[in-house]
Amino acid sequence: MTAAAMHPSLAEQITARLAAKRRFAFGIPIVILAYLTYTFFAFDLPGLAMRARMDNALILLSDFWSHKTHVSRDNRSGDVSVAIEGESKGTYPADLLPDWVTRAGEVTQVDLGGGHLVTYDAAGARYVVPGYGTIDIRPEDSKLTLTAPQPLPDWINASDNKVSVTTDAGRFNYSRSKVETFKYEPGWELFFFTLDSPFYGKGPLQLAALALWGDRVDPAQSNAGYILSKVWTNKMWRHGDVVWALFETVLMAFLGTMAAAMIALPLGFAAASNFMPFRTIRFAFRRVFDFIRGVDGLIWTIILSRAFGPGPMTGALAIMITDTGSFGKMFSEALENIDEKQVEGIKSTGASAMQRARFGVIPQVTPVLLSQVLYYLESNTRSATVIGAIVGGGIGLLLTQAIQTQKDWEEVAYYMVLIVLMVMVMDSLSGWLRRKLIKGA
Repeated sequence: MTAAAMHPSLAEQITARLAAKRRFAFGIPIVILAYLTYTFFAFDLPGLAMRARMDNALILLSDFWSHKTHVSRDNRSGDVSVAIEGESKGTYPADLLPDWVTRAGEVTQVDLGGGHLVTYDAAGARYVVPGYGTIDIRPEDSKLTLTAPQPLPDWINASDNKVSVTTDAGRFNYSRSKVETFKYEPGWELFFFTLDSPFYGKGPLQLAALALWGDRVDPAQSNAGYILSKVWTNKMWRHGDVVWALFETVLMAFLGTMAAAMIALPLGFAAASNFMPFRTIRFAFRRVFDFIRGVDGLIWTIILSRAFGPGPMTGALAIMITDTGSFGKMFSEALENIDEKQVEGIKSTGASAMQRARFGVIPQVTPVLLSQVLYYLESNTRSATVIGAIVGGGIGLLLTQAIQTQKDWEEVAYYMVLIVLMVMVMDSLSGWLRRKLIKGA
């Protein structure tokens, strides 16, 4: 066999390479498509879509921007209460009921608007639904008797023990122990003042007049100070606790990030090839960095919470450990890419190793280090929210508590808005600091 036969021509080599690239270009999309098809059936996406309850999702979304008032009657004692979100802190006094709730003896009427009228009486309860008819419920022989136009629509769920009605005007539940009507209204009620506050129900102009020139409501303090204190100590929304929780969250992120940066900087020198001549030591430090940052921050949070107990400082330690590994890797790589000519120039003046590092190395890597530290500070502000939910500190704790109640979704929305605003502020602050410290602008 000749050498020409053993070695293909240049044209044949190019043709073969182009064919291989073409197969690769077509093969990758086919593999991705096959994987997506597998996940479609493996995760049972059709079944997930069939099990989805969009009505529940819509109710949840409406709870984000609205509040509901509970009109409840204890069927055993006959006591009727009207409370915002069903909380004792939001219960209306008997002489301050909303205008859509009227009471006359044992009869309570709830006007949900649009002709929807609920009536509680001694015999049971009735719900008049326009366009459908009257839903009448009477307890008889330890069970509930429902009288309503047949067939029952899907927005009425009825059994011997409970009847639930959901309409666009509100919700109505009747059980043997109690009967409740929920009226949804837009806005976050009692956001500034609770019902027991002397400033409840007053508009902005009235509050401004009281604060500026009105007679003192409390002789011991000014109206402006009294108004601010009532907002700050609001028992429903707890603004004072929320502000402190935000401070704890930012503090966790700041302490964890800055401590990690201070620890990682000297360790970065030990892992950089141009500063540490011993390969074994460099290898050991780099593997330590890999191990620390390879374990997710949430795992470190759980471990540390078992060791040190819950609290914001535990969250700061978790951030510090995780970021020490990340900073150590980035700092060592930045040190390996410095311009050695500047270091040699300072060395020629007889400077010591510490002086060479201080005047020849640090000024070169400072912009990169500061940029990375500020970015991680911004990112850790978001992470501190989740970490706080585990270690019991910061805004994450309040968010978790609100979610666990399964009813305070307007508070969940409030905390989410504050978290987004906090991240936006930290982003703007870190950008301003980068411009000032790095670019000098």
